[in-house]
Amino acid sequence: QVQLVESGGGLVQAGGSLRLSCAASGRTFSSRFMAWFRQAPGKEREFVAAMRWSDDATYYADSVNGRFSMSREYAKNTVYLQMNSLKPEDTAVYYCAAGGAVLRWSIGRLYDYWGQGTQVTVSS
Repeated sequence: QVQLVESGGGLVQAGGSLRLSCAASGRTFSSRFMAWFRQAPGKEREFVAAMRWSDDATYYADSVNGRFSMSREYAKNTVYLQMNSLKPEDTAVYYCAAGGAVLRWSIGRLYDYWGQGTQVTVSS
């Protein structure tokens, strides 16, 4: 089992920054990827970013590439999503996930564990 707890969401103006955290516990070594997904009201869940657990390689959705950055702190078994130059369209509930499959890091249904989500609201 893997437990994931997100934090760091909030309200920010367009152009601002936020950093989300996802603290992982349990059998995290059994997961190939740690990832962030988001879901806006009335929209489907979408992939944001992923990090391969074995070598920290990162992958980003085109919509956030160059603005968001995913990192990891080994000592705390925590991953972060640094979000810069935020836009109103980034408004969503952001979820941390563990699991994934080789070459398929962006497919949500392949992730086994999910956090409870944290709300990010970007005002214009």
